[in-house]
Amino acid sequence: MLESMSENQTNKIRQASFIQALLCFSGVIGIISIGLFLFEIDLHSLMFLCLTWAVCNAIYLGYSWQALREMMSAAITRALPAIYIFLLIGMVIASFMQCGTIAALMYYGLNWLGPTSFLPIGLILCAIMSVATGTSWGTVGTLGVVFIGIGSALGIPLPIVAGMVVCGATFGDKMSPISDTTNLAAMSAGTNLYRHIYSMMFTTAPSFLIAFFIFLFIGISHSEGGNFGFRILEIQQALLASYGLAPIITLAPIILLAVLSIRKVAAEIAMSSSVLLALCIAIAYQGQSPVDVLNALWINTPGNTGISSLDDLLGRGGIYSMSWTLMLALMALALGGILHGSKLLDTLLAGLISRIQHVTGLIFSTIVTGFMGNIAMGEAYISIILSCQLFKAKYEQMELDEAILSRSVEEGSTLTTGLIPWTTAGAFYAATLGVPVLEYAPYAFFNYMNAFISVGMAFLGIGLLGKSSQTPKNIPA
Repeated sequence: MLESMSENQTNKIRQASFIQALLCFSGVIGIISIGLFLFEIDLHSLMFLCLTWAVCNAIYLGYSWQALREMMSAAITRALPAIYIFLLIGMVIASFMQCGTIAALMYYGLNWLGPTSFLPIGLILCAIMSVATGTSWGTVGTLGVVFIGIGSALGIPLPIVAGMVVCGATFGDKMSPISDTTNLAAMSAGTNLYRHIYSMMFTTAPSFLIAFFIFLFIGISHSEGGNFGFRILEIQQALLASYGLAPIITLAPIILLAVLSIRKVAAEIAMSSSVLLALCIAIAYQGQSPVDVLNALWINTPGNTGISSLDDLLGRGGIYSMSWTLMLALMALALGGILHGSKLLDTLLAGLISRIQHVTGLIFSTIVTGFMGNIAMGEAYISIILSCQLFKAKYEQMELDEAILSRSVEEGSTLTTGLIPWTTAGAFYAATLGVPVLEYAPYAFFNYMNAFISVGMAFLGIGLLGKSSQTPKNIPA
């Protein structure tokens, strides 16, 4: 009887037309853009309206409410590992604040980072850490927080600092052989992991170099004026008066986190281990109350250095600090589950793919699809898988190597996810760094410049790999 009812329900479901899919997706973009930019409505409220709009479209196609609930639940279930990281990162930041890790990194970093060198060196350090650990989130949650504090001390606008951090962190998330998105893109496209990384070198290296020189120029422009020496000395004295700063002790949690990540220990275990070590150091070395330290894991309290901006920084972290981000991410994931499960997004993209005739247009469309997927579904993982599934046959038809597909998918999905306020990455970066996405996005040069360079190189026939070759091959655009 139940099977009969299920079959009847399935028979009632209709395939969305291209026009309906376009109207549905345009409605989502319109609700968010008009509500956010024109009326300044909170994103959570806008996400509710988007969910309602998507549900109405799916019900019109014949889907039952039970089926829609299952779509939303499945999307959230797939993202549970990211949700665990959300909660753990909040605790990592709070525990690192309590034990003096962040204070020590700021204290010693201020000795050799000046206004001119801060941005380009920070970019390189974030890139190195993200490549070594394979996580942009871990890099933003540790080094990113430190650089926000140092940038504030140097008088550099925080949106610029946040943009630099996101650039460096995303570089490793894209290029590291232990990054989840790097492995997922290679696997989904059906290419070898290291061939995928080799292919990305052609577009990633020039994009990163350009971003480096832009940040160097910005650093030079901020080196004039301001009593930086006095400001740095004031910050260092305040930190020294409030914390024990022996590096062999205070830096132990972040070293443990890096070592475990490099050894490919599960992120949850690596972060939990570093939190426990940081708690022990906060109690035994910094002399903090065990009750206060444990409460800080839920909601951290401002520091007590006497410098308000520094106290606010040292009071960041805790599970509670991630709640705004987590709620937004859950709603965005539910929206993505409906758009993906009801085939609305697939229909829209399939209609566009059939019109592609040239390599340049194919790569451009792949990148745009990744970006649209992030907008619609709220995170990069589903976007990566969906883009590879949709475009794989087209790349084979044009005799392009699978590594070009995986590279283009990463440039559209991995690199843009942090530039959208309601994605899991964008919301996390904003919450962790204390800078709204729309404020730092213009300075995340690497993230969006990579797409332009990739399309430009495709037009010129540079860096394209033929299916049977192991070296670059020129293919007419």
